[in-house]
Amino acid sequence: MRRGGPSVLGIVLAGGEGKRLMPLTADRAKPAVTFGGTYRLVDFVLSNLVNGDILRVCVLTQYKSHSLDRHITTTWRMSSLLGNYVTPVPAQQRLGPRWYLGSADAILQSLNLVYDERPEYVAVFGADHVYRMDPRQMLAQHIESGAGVTVAGIRVPRSESSAFGVITPGSDGQTVDRFLEKPTDPPGLADDPECVFASMGNYLFTTKALIEALHRDAEDENSVHDMGGSILPQLTERGEAALYDFSANHVPGETSRDQGYWRDVGTLDAYYEAHMDLIAERPAFNLYNRQWPIYTHSGQLSPARFNAGGMASESIISAGCLIRGQVTRSVLSPGVVVDPGAVVQGSVLHDNVHVGRGAVVRGAVLDKNVEVPPGATIGVNPQRDAELYTVSKGGVIALGKGQLVP
Repeated sequence: MRRGGPSVLGIVLAGGEGKRLMPLTADRAKPAVTFGGTYRLVDFVLSNLVNGDILRVCVLTQYKSHSLDRHITTTWRMSSLLGNYVTPVPAQQRLGPRWYLGSADAILQSLNLVYDERPEYVAVFGADHVYRMDPRQMLAQHIESGAGVTVAGIRVPRSESSAFGVITPGSDGQTVDRFLEKPTDPPGLADDPECVFASMGNYLFTTKALIEALHRDAEDENSVHDMGGSILPQLTERGEAALYDFSANHVPGETSRDQGYWRDVGTLDAYYEAHMDLIAERPAFNLYNRQWPIYTHSGQLSPARFNAGGMASESIISAGCLIRGQVTRSVLSPGVVVDPGAVVQGSVLHDNVHVGRGAVVRGAVLDKNVEVPPGATIGVNPQRDAELYTVSKGGVIALGKGQLVP
Protein backbone atom coordinates (compact mmCIF):
# COMPACT_ATOMS: atom_id res chain seq x y z
CA MET A 1 0.00 0.00 0.00
CA ARG A 2 0.98 3.63 -0.24
CA ARG A 3 3.23 5.11 2.40
CA GLY A 4 1.21 5.90 5.50
CA GLY A 5 -1.48 3.28 4.77
CA PRO A 6 -1.76 -0.27 6.14
CA SER A 7 0.99 -2.62 5.03
CA VAL A 8 -0.24 -5.44 2.79
CA LEU A 9 1.64 -8.33 1.22
CA GLY A 10 0.06 -9.88 -1.85
CA ILE A 11 0.29 -13.64 -2.35
CA VAL A 12 -0.99 -14.99 -5.66
CA LEU A 13 -1.73 -18.71 -5.85
CA ALA A 14 -0.51 -19.79 -9.29
CA GLY A 15 0.47 -23.42 -8.80
CA GLY A 16 -2.58 -25.25 -10.15
CA GLU A 17 -2.34 -27.79 -12.97
CA GLY A 18 -5.44 -26.60 -14.84
CA LYS A 19 -6.39 -30.07 -16.07
CA ARG A 20 -9.83 -28.91 -17.26
CA LEU A 21 -8.16 -26.50 -19.70
CA MET A 22 -6.22 -29.19 -21.53
CA PRO A 23 -4.68 -29.11 -24.09
CA LEU A 24 -3.89 -25.41 -23.41
CA THR A 25 -2.20 -26.41 -20.15
CA ALA A 26 -0.27 -29.36 -21.55
CA ASP A 27 2.91 -27.29 -21.74
CA ARG A 28 2.31 -24.44 -19.27
CA ALA A 29 0.72 -23.53 -15.96
CA LYS A 30 -2.89 -22.37 -16.15
CA PRO A 31 -2.10 -18.74 -15.13
CA ALA A 32 0.29 -18.53 -18.10
CA VAL A 33 -2.43 -19.33 -20.66
CA THR A 34 -2.94 -16.54 -23.19
CA PHE A 35 -6.17 -14.57 -22.91
CA GLY A 36 -7.65 -11.70 -24.91
CA GLY A 37 -4.96 -11.74 -27.57
CA THR A 38 -1.99 -10.32 -25.69
CA TYR A 39 -2.53 -11.05 -21.99
CA ARG A 40 -1.79 -13.98 -19.73
CA LEU A 41 -4.42 -14.96 -17.15
CA VAL A 42 -2.10 -13.96 -14.31
CA ASP A 43 -2.03 -10.37 -15.65
CA PHE A 44 -5.57 -9.75 -14.43
CA VAL A 45 -4.97 -10.43 -10.74
CA LEU A 46 -1.58 -8.68 -10.81
CA SER A 47 -3.09 -5.61 -12.48
CA ASN A 48 -5.83 -5.46 -9.84
CA LEU A 49 -3.33 -5.68 -6.99
CA VAL A 50 -0.95 -3.11 -8.47
CA ASN A 51 -3.73 -0.70 -9.45
CA GLY A 52 -4.95 -1.06 -5.86
CA ASP A 53 -1.55 -0.05 -4.44
CA ILE A 54 -0.54 -3.53 -3.28
CA LEU A 55 2.97 -3.26 -4.66
CA ARG A 56 4.78 -6.16 -3.01
CA VAL A 57 3.52 -9.40 -4.47
CA CYS A 58 4.74 -13.00 -4.37
CA VAL A 59 3.42 -15.42 -7.01
CA LEU A 60 3.56 -19.02 -5.77
CA THR A 61 4.22 -21.40 -8.67
CA GLN A 62 4.68 -25.15 -9.01
CA TYR A 63 3.58 -27.03 -12.16
CA LYS A 64 5.18 -26.34 -15.57
CA SER A 65 6.03 -22.85 -14.43
CA HIS A 66 8.79 -21.83 -16.85
CA SER A 67 6.72 -19.65 -19.18
CA LEU A 68 4.84 -18.18 -16.20
CA ASP A 69 8.10 -17.36 -14.38
CA ARG A 70 9.54 -15.81 -17.54
CA HIS A 71 6.45 -13.70 -18.15
CA ILE A 72 6.42 -12.37 -14.59
CA THR A 73 10.13 -11.56 -14.47
CA THR A 74 10.19 -9.85 -17.88
CA THR A 75 6.86 -8.03 -17.62
CA TRP A 76 6.24 -7.20 -13.97
CA ARG A 77 9.23 -5.06 -13.09
CA MET A 78 8.41 -2.75 -10.19
CA SER A 79 10.48 0.04 -8.67
CA SER A 80 13.28 -1.51 -6.64
CA LEU A 81 14.16 1.99 -5.45
CA LEU A 82 10.86 2.05 -3.54
CA GLY A 83 11.16 -1.56 -2.43
CA ASN A 84 8.29 -2.77 -4.60
CA TYR A 85 8.32 -6.11 -6.41
CA VAL A 86 6.34 -8.83 -8.14
CA THR A 87 8.32 -12.05 -7.90
CA PRO A 88 7.64 -15.69 -8.76
CA VAL A 89 8.33 -18.08 -5.87
CA PRO A 90 8.74 -21.75 -6.87
CA ALA A 91 8.03 -24.63 -4.51
CA GLN A 92 11.09 -24.72 -2.24
CA GLN A 93 10.43 -27.80 -0.06
CA ARG A 94 11.28 -25.78 3.05
CA LEU A 95 9.37 -28.20 5.28
CA GLY A 96 10.78 -31.39 3.81
CA PRO A 97 11.13 -33.23 0.50
CA ARG A 98 7.54 -32.77 -0.71
CA TRP A 99 5.59 -30.59 -3.12
CA TYR A 100 2.61 -28.50 -2.09
CA LEU A 101 -0.21 -30.63 -0.69
CA GLY A 102 -2.76 -27.88 -1.40
CA SER A 103 -3.09 -24.11 -1.55
CA ALA A 104 -2.94 -23.75 2.25
CA ASP A 105 0.19 -25.89 2.39
CA ALA A 106 1.71 -23.72 -0.35
CA ILE A 107 1.40 -20.66 1.88
CA LEU A 108 2.55 -22.59 4.95
CA GLN A 109 5.72 -23.63 3.11
CA SER A 110 6.23 -20.01 2.04
CA LEU A 111 5.67 -18.30 5.39
CA ASN A 112 9.25 -17.04 5.28
CA LEU A 113 7.92 -14.44 2.80
CA VAL A 114 5.46 -13.20 5.42
CA TYR A 115 8.02 -13.24 8.23
CA ASP A 116 10.50 -11.28 6.10
CA GLU A 117 7.97 -8.64 5.02
CA ARG A 118 6.08 -8.40 8.34
CA PRO A 119 2.85 -7.00 6.86
CA GLU A 120 -0.25 -6.16 8.87
CA TYR A 121 -2.45 -7.89 6.30
CA VAL A 122 -2.01 -10.54 3.62
CA ALA A 123 -4.06 -10.58 0.42
CA VAL A 124 -4.27 -14.16 -0.91
CA PHE A 125 -5.71 -14.05 -4.42
CA GLY A 126 -6.20 -16.67 -7.15
CA ALA A 127 -4.33 -16.35 -10.44
CA ASP A 128 -6.71 -17.52 -13.13
CA HIS A 129 -9.86 -15.36 -13.14
CA VAL A 130 -10.85 -12.55 -15.49
CA TYR A 131 -12.18 -9.46 -13.67
CA ARG A 132 -11.46 -5.98 -12.36
CA MET A 133 -11.48 -5.30 -8.62
CA ASP A 134 -10.18 -2.58 -6.33
CA PRO A 135 -8.75 -4.53 -3.36
CA ARG A 136 -8.57 -1.37 -1.24
CA GLN A 137 -12.34 -1.38 -0.82
CA MET A 138 -12.29 -4.97 0.38
CA LEU A 139 -9.39 -4.16 2.72
CA ALA A 140 -11.28 -1.22 4.23
CA GLN A 141 -14.23 -3.47 5.10
CA HIS A 142 -11.89 -6.14 6.46
CA ILE A 143 -10.18 -3.67 8.79
CA GLU A 144 -13.48 -2.20 9.97
CA SER A 145 -14.98 -5.63 10.69
CA GLY A 146 -12.05 -6.87 12.77
CA ALA A 147 -12.40 -10.31 11.13
CA GLY A 148 -9.53 -12.76 10.84
CA VAL A 149 -10.33 -13.31 7.18
CA THR A 150 -12.62 -11.67 4.64
CA VAL A 151 -13.59 -13.65 1.54
CA ALA A 152 -14.87 -12.02 -1.64
CA GLY A 153 -18.15 -13.48 -2.85
CA ILE A 154 -20.24 -13.12 -6.00
CA ARG A 155 -23.83 -14.17 -6.59
CA VAL A 156 -24.21 -17.14 -8.96
CA PRO A 157 -27.19 -19.36 -9.77
CA ARG A 158 -27.72 -22.05 -7.16
CA SER A 159 -27.62 -24.65 -9.94
CA GLU A 160 -23.92 -23.84 -10.49
CA SER A 161 -22.91 -24.16 -6.83
CA SER A 162 -21.08 -27.48 -7.25
CA ALA A 163 -18.31 -25.64 -9.12
CA PHE A 164 -17.54 -23.21 -6.29
CA GLY A 165 -16.94 -22.75 -2.62
CA VAL A 166 -20.30 -21.48 -1.31
CA ILE A 167 -20.63 -18.88 1.42
CA THR A 168 -23.69 -18.78 3.66
CA PRO A 169 -23.89 -15.26 5.09
CA GLY A 170 -25.15 -14.47 8.57
CA SER A 171 -28.24 -12.39 9.28
CA ASP A 172 -26.14 -9.21 9.15
CA GLY A 173 -25.09 -10.03 5.56
CA GLN A 174 -21.41 -9.73 6.46
CA THR A 175 -20.38 -12.52 8.82
CA VAL A 176 -20.00 -16.03 7.39
CA ASP A 177 -22.21 -18.69 8.97
CA ARG A 178 -21.00 -21.60 6.83
CA PHE A 179 -18.47 -22.23 4.09
CA LEU A 180 -19.21 -25.24 1.88
CA GLU A 181 -16.71 -26.46 -0.69
CA LYS A 182 -18.48 -27.34 -3.98
CA PRO A 183 -21.80 -28.47 -2.45
CA THR A 184 -24.47 -30.12 -4.62
CA ASP A 185 -27.52 -28.77 -2.79
CA PRO A 186 -26.74 -25.67 -0.71
CA PRO A 187 -29.42 -23.36 0.73
CA GLY A 188 -30.26 -20.31 -1.37
CA LEU A 189 -29.94 -16.73 -0.17
CA ALA A 190 -32.67 -15.26 1.99
CA ASP A 191 -33.40 -12.50 -0.52
CA ASP A 192 -32.91 -14.74 -3.59
CA PRO A 193 -33.44 -18.48 -3.00
CA GLU A 194 -32.20 -19.39 -6.49
CA CYS A 195 -28.77 -17.79 -5.92
CA VAL A 196 -25.80 -18.42 -3.64
CA PHE A 197 -22.65 -16.51 -2.81
CA ALA A 198 -19.72 -18.18 -4.56
CA SER A 199 -16.19 -17.62 -3.34
CA MET A 200 -14.05 -15.76 -5.88
CA GLY A 201 -10.88 -17.28 -4.41
CA ASN A 202 -9.79 -13.88 -3.06
CA TYR A 203 -9.07 -13.59 0.67
CA LEU A 204 -7.81 -10.83 2.95
CA PHE A 205 -6.23 -12.01 6.18
CA THR A 206 -5.04 -10.30 9.28
CA THR A 207 -1.50 -11.68 9.39
CA LYS A 208 -1.75 -13.18 12.87
CA ALA A 209 -4.98 -14.99 12.01
CA LEU A 210 -3.47 -16.42 8.81
CA ILE A 211 -0.35 -17.76 10.50
CA GLU A 212 -2.29 -19.36 13.35
CA ALA A 213 -4.83 -20.92 10.98
CA LEU A 214 -2.10 -22.41 8.79
CA HIS A 215 -0.35 -23.99 11.77
CA ARG A 216 -3.60 -25.45 13.11
CA ASP A 217 -4.33 -26.85 9.66
CA ALA A 218 -0.86 -28.40 9.38
CA GLU A 219 -1.49 -30.34 12.60
CA ASP A 220 -4.78 -31.77 11.28
CA GLU A 221 -4.03 -35.14 9.70
CA ASN A 222 -7.49 -35.25 8.08
CA SER A 223 -7.17 -31.87 6.37
CA VAL A 224 -6.88 -31.46 2.60
CA HIS A 225 -4.73 -28.36 3.29
CA ASP A 226 -6.71 -26.14 0.93
CA MET A 227 -7.69 -22.51 1.43
CA GLY A 228 -11.32 -23.06 0.48
CA GLY A 229 -11.65 -26.61 1.74
CA SER A 230 -9.76 -26.21 5.02
CA ILE A 231 -8.79 -22.69 6.14
CA LEU A 232 -12.10 -20.94 5.42
CA PRO A 233 -14.25 -23.61 7.17
CA GLN A 234 -11.87 -23.53 10.13
CA LEU A 235 -12.06 -19.75 10.57
CA THR A 236 -15.81 -19.79 9.94
CA GLU A 237 -16.30 -22.25 12.81
CA ARG A 238 -14.28 -19.92 15.04
CA GLY A 239 -16.45 -16.95 14.10
CA GLU A 240 -13.55 -15.14 12.45
CA ALA A 241 -14.74 -15.06 8.82
CA ALA A 242 -16.48 -12.21 7.00
CA LEU A 243 -18.02 -11.83 3.53
CA TYR A 244 -17.23 -9.07 1.04
CA ASP A 245 -19.94 -8.64 -1.61
CA PHE A 246 -18.14 -8.10 -4.92
CA SER A 247 -21.15 -6.24 -6.33
CA ALA A 248 -20.26 -3.35 -3.99
CA ASN A 249 -16.82 -2.97 -5.61
CA HIS A 250 -16.35 -0.18 -8.14
CA VAL A 251 -13.29 0.69 -10.21
CA PRO A 252 -12.64 3.91 -12.13
CA GLY A 253 -13.74 3.85 -15.75
CA GLU A 254 -16.13 0.92 -15.41
CA THR A 255 -19.31 0.79 -17.47
CA SER A 256 -22.77 -0.26 -16.33
CA ARG A 257 -22.32 -3.37 -18.48
CA ASP A 258 -18.98 -4.60 -17.15
CA GLN A 259 -19.32 -3.56 -13.49
CA GLY A 260 -19.17 -6.70 -11.37
CA TYR A 261 -17.84 -8.89 -14.21
CA TRP A 262 -15.97 -11.99 -13.00
CA ARG A 263 -15.31 -15.21 -14.87
CA ASP A 264 -13.67 -18.41 -13.73
CA VAL A 265 -12.14 -19.60 -17.01
CA GLY A 266 -11.20 -23.03 -15.72
CA THR A 267 -12.86 -24.99 -18.53
CA LEU A 268 -12.59 -24.75 -22.30
CA ASP A 269 -16.21 -23.66 -22.59
CA ALA A 270 -15.81 -20.91 -19.97
CA TYR A 271 -12.54 -19.81 -21.56
CA TYR A 272 -14.16 -19.60 -25.00
CA GLU A 273 -17.28 -17.80 -23.74
CA ALA A 274 -15.15 -15.22 -21.89
CA HIS A 275 -13.43 -14.41 -25.17
CA MET A 276 -16.79 -13.93 -26.85
CA ASP A 277 -17.59 -11.44 -24.06
CA LEU A 278 -14.74 -9.24 -25.30
CA ILE A 279 -15.80 -8.63 -28.88
CA ALA A 280 -19.33 -7.21 -28.69
CA GLU A 281 -20.06 -3.58 -29.57
CA ARG A 282 -20.70 -3.08 -25.84
CA PRO A 283 -18.42 -5.76 -24.42
CA ALA A 284 -19.35 -7.55 -21.23
CA PHE A 285 -15.73 -7.04 -20.21
CA ASN A 286 -14.06 -3.89 -21.51
CA LEU A 287 -10.34 -4.27 -22.20
CA TYR A 288 -10.10 -0.59 -23.11
CA ASN A 289 -10.63 0.96 -19.66
CA ARG A 290 -7.55 3.19 -19.37
CA GLN A 291 -8.42 4.27 -15.83
CA TRP A 292 -7.96 0.71 -14.53
CA PRO A 293 -5.65 -0.88 -17.13
CA ILE A 294 -4.77 -4.53 -17.46
CA TYR A 295 -1.00 -4.59 -17.90
CA THR A 296 1.06 -6.96 -19.99
CA HIS A 297 3.99 -7.03 -22.40
CA SER A 298 3.56 -8.54 -25.85
CA GLY A 299 6.90 -7.73 -27.44
CA GLN A 300 7.94 -5.24 -30.11
CA LEU A 301 5.77 -6.00 -33.13
CA SER A 302 4.65 -4.12 -36.20
CA PRO A 303 0.96 -3.13 -36.51
CA ALA A 304 -1.58 -5.57 -37.89
CA ARG A 305 -1.85 -5.52 -41.69
CA PHE A 306 -4.72 -6.30 -44.08
CA ASN A 307 -3.97 -7.18 -47.72
CA ALA A 308 -5.45 -8.97 -50.74
CA GLY A 309 -9.01 -8.16 -49.73
CA GLY A 310 -8.51 -9.42 -46.18
CA MET A 311 -11.08 -8.21 -43.66
CA ALA A 312 -12.13 -8.60 -40.05
CA SER A 313 -15.34 -7.74 -38.20
CA GLU A 314 -16.39 -7.96 -34.54
CA SER A 315 -12.91 -9.19 -33.70
CA ILE A 316 -9.77 -8.37 -31.76
CA ILE A 317 -6.70 -8.37 -34.03
CA SER A 318 -3.36 -8.07 -32.24
CA ALA A 319 -0.16 -6.49 -33.48
CA GLY A 320 1.91 -8.43 -35.98
CA CYS A 321 -1.08 -10.16 -37.61
CA LEU A 322 -1.35 -10.45 -41.38
CA ILE A 323 -4.92 -10.85 -42.63
CA ARG A 324 -5.55 -11.80 -46.27
CA GLY A 325 -8.69 -13.85 -45.63
CA GLN A 326 -11.91 -13.25 -43.66
CA VAL A 327 -12.08 -13.08 -39.87
CA THR A 328 -15.34 -12.69 -37.93
CA ARG A 329 -16.16 -12.81 -34.19
CA SER A 330 -12.65 -13.96 -33.29
CA VAL A 331 -9.68 -13.03 -31.12
CA LEU A 332 -6.24 -13.21 -32.75
CA SER A 333 -2.99 -13.05 -30.79
CA PRO A 334 0.21 -11.49 -32.16
CA GLY A 335 1.73 -12.92 -35.32
CA VAL A 336 -1.32 -14.77 -36.64
CA VAL A 337 -1.42 -15.14 -40.45
CA VAL A 338 -4.67 -15.78 -42.34
CA ASP A 339 -4.01 -16.52 -46.02
CA PRO A 340 -6.23 -15.59 -49.00
CA GLY A 341 -9.53 -17.45 -49.18
CA ALA A 342 -9.24 -18.66 -45.58
CA VAL A 343 -12.18 -18.18 -43.21
CA VAL A 344 -11.88 -17.82 -39.42
CA GLN A 345 -15.18 -17.62 -37.54
CA GLY A 346 -15.91 -17.54 -33.81
CA SER A 347 -12.40 -18.68 -32.90
CA VAL A 348 -9.49 -17.87 -30.60
CA LEU A 349 -6.07 -18.08 -32.26
CA HIS A 350 -2.92 -17.84 -30.14
CA ASP A 351 0.50 -16.51 -31.16
CA ASN A 352 1.85 -17.34 -34.61
CA VAL A 353 -1.03 -19.54 -35.76
CA HIS A 354 -1.01 -19.82 -39.57
CA VAL A 355 -4.28 -20.52 -41.38
CA GLY A 356 -3.49 -21.60 -44.94
CA ARG A 357 -5.13 -20.61 -48.21
CA GLY A 358 -8.76 -21.68 -48.43
CA ALA A 359 -8.80 -23.27 -44.95
CA VAL A 360 -11.79 -22.94 -42.61
CA VAL A 361 -11.60 -22.59 -38.81
CA ARG A 362 -14.87 -22.34 -36.85
CA GLY A 363 -15.61 -22.44 -33.13
CA ALA A 364 -12.06 -23.40 -32.23
CA VAL A 365 -9.23 -22.48 -29.88
CA LEU A 366 -5.82 -22.99 -31.49
CA ASP A 367 -2.77 -22.74 -29.26
CA LYS A 368 0.42 -21.08 -30.46
CA ASN A 369 2.32 -22.23 -33.55
CA VAL A 370 -0.51 -24.36 -34.98
CA GLU A 371 -0.30 -24.63 -38.77
CA VAL A 372 -3.62 -25.16 -40.57
CA PRO A 373 -2.71 -26.44 -44.06
CA PRO A 374 -4.31 -24.99 -47.21
CA GLY A 375 -7.84 -26.31 -47.68
CA ALA A 376 -8.03 -27.96 -44.25
CA THR A 377 -11.17 -27.58 -42.12
CA ILE A 378 -11.71 -27.36 -38.36
CA GLY A 379 -15.25 -27.02 -37.02
CA VAL A 380 -16.94 -28.19 -40.22
CA ASN A 381 -17.19 -31.96 -39.70
CA PRO A 382 -18.05 -32.71 -36.03
CA GLN A 383 -17.38 -36.45 -36.28
CA ARG A 384 -13.95 -35.93 -37.80
CA ASP A 385 -13.11 -33.18 -35.31
CA ALA A 386 -13.98 -35.47 -32.40
CA GLU A 387 -11.60 -38.11 -33.76
CA LEU A 388 -8.70 -35.72 -34.24
CA TYR A 389 -8.96 -33.02 -31.57
CA THR A 390 -10.15 -32.20 -28.07
CA VAL A 391 -13.84 -31.18 -28.13
CA SER A 392 -15.48 -29.69 -25.03
CA LYS A 393 -18.98 -30.44 -23.74
CA GLY A 394 -20.14 -27.22 -25.40
CA GLY A 395 -18.59 -28.16 -28.73
CA VAL A 396 -15.47 -25.97 -28.59
CA ILE A 397 -12.61 -27.56 -30.56
CA ALA A 398 -9.17 -27.15 -29.01
CA LEU A 399 -5.72 -27.81 -30.44
CA GLY A 400 -2.60 -27.80 -28.31
CA LYS A 401 0.65 -25.98 -28.86
CA GLY A 402 2.07 -26.83 -32.29
CA GLN A 403 -0.45 -29.65 -32.82
CA LEU A 404 -0.45 -31.04 -36.33
CA VAL A 405 -3.52 -30.57 -38.52
CA PRO A 406 -3.95 -33.21 -41.26
